[in-house]
Amino acid sequence: MAYTLSEIRPDDQRNRKKLLALLEGEGITLDGNLDYTCGLFDENYQLVATGSTFGCTLRCFAVDHGHQGEGLLNQVVSHLMERQAEREILHQFVYTKCQSAKFFQDLGFYEIARVEGTLSFLENRRGGFASFCKQLEKDRRPGKSGAIVMNANPFTLGHQGLVERAAAECDTVHLFVLSEEASLVPFAVRWKLVTEGVAHLKNVICHPSGPYMISSATFPSYFLKDEQTVIAGHAKLDLALFVSIAQALGVTVRYVGEEPRSLVTGLYNQIMAQELPKAGIQCVEVPRLQAEGQVISASTVRQAIHDGRLEEIKDQLPQTTWDFFHSSQAQPVIDAIRGSAEVIHY
Repeated sequence: MAYTLSEIRPDDQRNRKKLLALLEGEGITLDGNLDYTCGLFDENYQLVATGSTFGCTLRCFAVDHGHQGEGLLNQVVSHLMERQAEREILHQFVYTKCQSAKFFQDLGFYEIARVEGTLSFLENRRGGFASFCKQLEKDRRPGKSGAIVMNANPFTLGHQGLVERAAAECDTVHLFVLSEEASLVPFAVRWKLVTEGVAHLKNVICHPSGPYMISSATFPSYFLKDEQTVIAGHAKLDLALFVSIAQALGVTVRYVGEEPRSLVTGLYNQIMAQELPKAGIQCVEVPRLQAEGQVISASTVRQAIHDGRLEEIKDQLPQTTWDFFHSSQAQPVIDAIRGSAEVIHY
């Protein structure tokens, strides 16, 4: 049988219905983070296979159960990889169910980590993650080393206080800033604000997270059953990767900020507290700083910028962040925040 492969655009309502039906039939929901989706259609223009991309990841695959075993998924994956290469995205990643990992390994992907019975995370470079860890080893220092992972969207006095606490208790602090572009404040700006905001702490080394630390914004939730399973799956995968990174740097303690208002962060921190000690890494949850009785929060800062009330949250920002948002450089970021319908993340 001849099949036709074509893009399924977000505004293509007819084919989007077919896409949703195919995914649902295979026990998958449509991922909220996709930048390209394709479909294979049969001679009657019925959708029989699909796959998508988001950034450097391949995701959201499904083949109609009546057509499995025909090699259709191979066609879809090959097309997506070619398209990624055209976009000059050569380092590619796949999230998939554990039972599907072998298929992608046969296509040239290598498993980085897995959460048994839940998901596998693979890349198309042999030893890519090992090379990343090897590179980090150059920044290994003697003495007690701690680590922090933050998005800093944007960098607040809460973030700064967390780093200062870690810096006071450790000889070296490795501060990872999430590199992926899934935030209203772009990575280049977040990196600038973080590095300037911790410049007074001489024992802090800043690192871009690279592709091996995944935020909840881009973690694939489409083949996991419910929100708590998604959070747990993300946390366990992220921690499996973090343990290897910590070993490369000699890190023995990870500092995390308390987040009483966030179900996601609360459960994530709970899993970290359970899992990290098994790898010999202490997990320290630091209470959130307050300003005038209110917890300092990046969400509150974004809301104030969105509403044109930046002056009201001066006491939540380091001078470096405050100065940035009063510079001409900040206008595109302010415009993006003001143009967003959703600035609070729970």
